Amino acid sequence: MAVRTADAEWRGALKDGTGRIKTESGALDGPYSFRSRFESDTGTNPEELIAAAHAGCFSMALANALASAGHPAERVSTTAKVHLDKAPGGFAIGRIDLVCEAEVPGLDEAGFKAQAEDAKANCPVSKALAATEITLTATLV
Repeated sequence: MAVRTADAEWRGALKDGTGRIKTESGALDGPYSFRSRFESDTGTNPEELIAAAHAGCFSMALANALASAGHPAERVSTTAKVHLDKAPGGFAIGRIDLVCEAEVPGLDEAGFKAQAEDAKANCPVSKALAATEITLTATLV
């Protein structure tokens, strides 16, 4: 199966250093810093990248599950909110909130919720992050 890579380099101390993250595909090549991670400075951060990966993976998994069940979605849109919190010994990702909205003709609310919960439990990124609480708000429109 596929192996994907990304590189990160950090220079300097934590608070005044700078880093750069890039993916092998070239889709991302950008800076990150203490301020982009813990404040509101420009640049990316690891939590934002986890959120992007989780939102993308969940959306694909849900779309696949819906189509496999005979209800192909017209649209699946997901936002992932990764919570970085102070914890004993430093910081930790304590929770990820998935907020999904989907257009699925011919599917009732109960069927949609069941497929969404299954996708949350079984998308590869959710499995990789299983030690973290993952919540789901799924809306059928």
